[in-house]
This record gives sequence, C-alpha cells and structure tokens, in this order.
Amino acid sequence: MKEIHPSAIIHPQAELAEGVAIGPGVVLGPEVQIGTGTKIGPHTVIEGRVIIGQRNEIGPFVCIGHAPQHLLYKGEPTSVEIGDENVIREYVSIHRGTLLDQGVTRIGNRCYLMAYAHVGHDCDLGDEVILTNAVQLGGHVRVGFGAVFGGGVLVHQFCRVGELAFVSGMSGVNKDVPPYVRVFGHKARIFGLNLVGLKRRGLATDTLKVLKQALNIYLKQGTLAEAIEEIEKKLPSLPEVQTFVSFLKGPSKRGLIRKSGEAGW
Repeated sequence: MKEIHPSAIIHPQAELAEGVAIGPGVVLGPEVQIGTGTKIGPHTVIEGRVIIGQRNEIGPFVCIGHAPQHLLYKGEPTSVEIGDENVIREYVSIHRGTLLDQGVTRIGNRCYLMAYAHVGHDCDLGDEVILTNAVQLGGHVRVGFGAVFGGGVLVHQFCRVGELAFVSGMSGVNKDVPPYVRVFGHKARIFGLNLVGLKRRGLATDTLKVLKQALNIYLKQGTLAEAIEEIEKKLPSLPEVQTFVSFLKGPSKRGLIRKSGEAGW
C-alpha cells in the first residue's frame, strides 16, 4: 500500500512500487521510478530519468535528477540511478549525467549522504559510502566501497577515491586518493592508513602490516611504475594488496596523491 500526501504533485507516468511513502509537497516527474519501501520527505523534487531502489530514506528538500551544471549540456536524456537502503538527508542534491561520460550518475547501496552534500554529474559512488555534511563532489568523481568523507570536503572533478579511504574534514582533493589511506589538507596529503576504518571493517593485524609496507613503498621516491613493481615482487599477494595495486595501475585523469603529510606538511 502506498502512502501519498494529498499535496504531493506526482506525474501520472511516474512509477511507484508498493510500500512507497511520499510526504507533503513532494514533486515527482514522469520518468521517475521508485522501489518498494522507499520514503520521501516533504518538499523533495525528483525530476528527469531517475531510478531509485528499495527501502531508501530520502529527507526533505532533496533535489535529485536535475540537469547537470555543465555548459555543454543541452537537454540530452541522461539519468540518475540510486540503489537500495540509502539515507539521503535534507538539502542533498544529485544531478543527472552528461553524454561527455556514461550519461548516468550512480549511488550504490547503503550509502549515507548527510545534509547539504552535493553529488555532481556523472559521479559513481560504490556501496556504503559516507558523505558528511556539505561534502561537494565535482563531476565525474569515482568513489570506492566504504570510503568516508568528513564535513566540508571538496573533490575536484575526475578524481578517484579508493575503497575504505578516509578524507578528513575541510580537505581539498585535487588528485586520486588510493584505497585504505587517510588524507587531509587544503591540497590533500596522505597521513598513513585509515587504521580506524580498516579495523572497524575487520582487517587482520597481519593484513594491516602488509598494507603499511605497500603504502611506504608507494610513498618512496621513484616512479610509480617502480613502486608497483616493488610491491608486486616483495609483498604477499593479498586481496587488499591487489586492490591497492589495481587502483595505482588504473586510468587516472588527475594523477595520484603521492605526498605524505607526515614529512614536511
């Protein structure tokens, strides 16, 4: 059974599954699809081609699917896709994609987007990502599983942030953040592993020791290719090490953060 407030404005072509709850003043466009058990708070506006999964909690005054803030966007039929069991708090904005990328802005499952966060066009967030208040992601940002962003973080367009990385509050990210690390600063620098987050995820002490070795090799002077070769030759081929190396090898438009904040920051 659907719960729809009489003041909501819902286009007759919008598709709402059973168990959806729609608050007062909500506006839903014709291409919106909403899955079972999702709740939408007062005065939220969802327009454009937007697919939202099951059991999401969407707060008041949220804007999803609006046109991207891009001068070359001319009304092409792009979209937003949101998975299951996400929490999207008040005043969050999520813009649809552009044809300069895959045309889709994606949010995974079980993410938590706190108040005033912005997810720009063509971003792709993995599962269980946390954006604390007022985090701003420029267009085309890729975020791995379980990454956490402190309040007020700004991320430059086309950056990648690896899985289980932690970006400390008020940081400015203008290059790719490798998996498992903690970064901080106006121009973010690496401050070791994200030990708190990794321990919470249950990584064994031996795994953490190997990851620390991998990070130390990565931060040494020398080329990136030399660092990758040394990691692959000297360290056990653990899944986490493979993930770390795969990220380093991956395509990068912004380059990688390779400076440590613990030396000369």
